Amino acid sequence: IVQQTKQSLQLMTQRALEAESKVEELKQEISILQGELESSKAENKNLRAGQPTNLGAVKHNIDFALQNLHKIIRGANRSIKQLTVGTESLHFVADILKSTGKISEVEKE
Repeated sequence: IVQQTKQSLQLMTQRALEAESKVEELKQEISILQGELESSKAENKNLRAGQPTNLGAVKHNIDFALQNLHKIIRGANRSIKQLTVGTESLHFVADILKSTGKISEVEKE
């Protein structure tokens, strides 16, 4: 039981590290998207002011932002699934530890 608990904790630690890494990736992607958003806002402002803007660049920025947004959504979904599995594993380990404690109490009696 102790060995299974250690293995479960190692697996959960690995998943947590992977999730943290994914969160950092997502933060970087968000930063890139925020830069693209600011660029798009400036181009939008120029368009509204009647100044000529490179429409090809605007379309490229929109496409780029959409692609990155979809990547972020997929990554977030994967991270959520990993965290859910990790939570289930923690509940399992807690149940094992609770059972181990009960066994120890019975042995003492």
